[in-house]
Amino acid sequence: MSIHSNHSHHHHHHSRHHTPSASYREAPLSATPSYGSGYGGGYGDRAITPAAPPPGADPQLWQWFSAVNATHSGGITVHELQNALVNGDWSKFDLDTVKMLMNMFDVDRSGTIGFNEFCGLWRYIQEWQGVFRHFDKDRSGSIEGYELAEAMRSFGYNLSPSILTLIEQKYASAPVSGYGPPPGITFDRFVRACVVVKSLTESFQRVDTDRDGWVQLSYEDFMKIVLSMP
Repeated sequence: MSIHSNHSHHHHHHSRHHTPSASYREAPLSATPSYGSGYGGGYGDRAITPAAPPPGADPQLWQWFSAVNATHSGGITVHELQNALVNGDWSKFDLDTVKMLMNMFDVDRSGTIGFNEFCGLWRYIQEWQGVFRHFDKDRSGSIEGYELAEAMRSFGYNLSPSILTLIEQKYASAPVSGYGPPPGITFDRFVRACVVVKSLTESFQRVDTDRDGWVQLSYEDFMKIVLSMP
């Protein structure tokens, strides 16, 4: 994933972001990762910075924030964020992933991402990039079958082959044809797939009070769980 600018980053109030395990937190905060065929990038040096950074702010992050916030309103909208975030193949992040990130990091529920919120979002994406690089063994820029299985297993999710296939098909970067393996999962969709698996697992565990792997749910509760997923 890279970020560029146009001048050439379940319940709303939870604070527990679905971050990867600490062992993968390797990426430096202010460095633009260089990965795959297009992870160089960055926000671009021609960004217009309308104001000085807040006291103590990382100047590079402030420059990127200002570049993404094309309207200079002080808050990044969902469309500005989608325009800024790109995968290794230079495709934009899909809207559902961008909305998920907005919901996670718009702490004050303003509908936009302020500078401090942007800093948290940037760190989160950097952390996930480390995870993605770790499991993209063939450096294809996407996660395929066995890579997905290894990633989920390492996160502690013992998913059956049929569930892994469903995940791969649901989050594939292109429609699945009847021939050959499904297309790989791009970075943006990989993050969302992992967040959804984590959220569904935690939702199930909350109602599986006796920990036997079976639950009894009303239709209403089932729909609430499913529809609260990003």
